[in-house]
Formats: sequence, structure tokens, C-alpha cells
Amino acid sequence: MKLTTRGHYSVKAMLDLSLKPHLASVKLIAQRQNLPAPYLEKLLIQLRRAGLVESVRGARGGYRLAKAPGQIYLGQILDAVGEPITPLDVTAPEKAEDWVTLTLWRRLQENLREVLYRISLEELYYDARSWQAAQGENTNFMV
Repeated sequence: MKLTTRGHYSVKAMLDLSLKPHLASVKLIAQRQNLPAPYLEKLLIQLRRAGLVESVRGARGGYRLAKAPGQIYLGQILDAVGEPITPLDVTAPEKAEDWVTLTLWRRLQENLREVLYRISLEELYYDARSWQAAQGENTNFMV
């Protein structure tokens, strides 16, 4: 499974928000993660509608996580922005031997979805931090 730009940017934004307990503006998130701010704003609106982030309006407004990072799952983030959680678009088989392949892919898709709903933002954050530590001190933490 390869994430589209929308899925990739959404996960980056959510990881960025998990680093900061206070409000973060779209502009700051975009700068830190090297993302286009107008597109990021649209994604954050979708994430807000899904109940994953909260927004505060005004000069000191911005976004923050609506729940603890351990209560937000990768599958929720991807679903919120319409990211497909399927490795392939599988159609009905034309031959008997294709049925085995179709069954295999359907089971893989089910398992993939289950796994994505078990990986929390908190776990992803610690995985990213571990990777950064393995790269050495000169690595800047940008998701």
C-alpha cells in the first residue's frame, strides 16, 4: 500500500500536532513539515469534521489534537481524508484459478485495515523518534 499525497500529508500534520500540546497554526505546521498551506488547511478541515483535531479561530487560533495521540489511529486519519485503505482494486474473478487470488487479496485487505486501526499516532511518533535516533544527532525531526 502506498499513501497518496493526501494520506501522507495528513499523517505528517497529525504527527506534527502530536509534538505540540498547544495550538499550532496551519502556517507553522506547513513550514515545519514543508507542506503547501492551502492544501493542508483543507486536510485539517476534514480531520476536524472526523473529530480528530479541534480548531480555534482568531489571531492566536490554530489546530490541536482532539484526543490523546494514543487514542488516534492511522486508519482513522486515512479514512477521514478519503485515503483508500486497499492495496488493489480487486474485481470478480473470471476463472476458477482467479478466485484463489481474489480471496487472498480480500483477506489481505481485511488484515491491512485491521492493522491500520491498531497503530496509534503515539506509536507512530515513537517509531519516528527511534528512526531519528538511529540516524544520529544531525537528523532534523521532520515527519
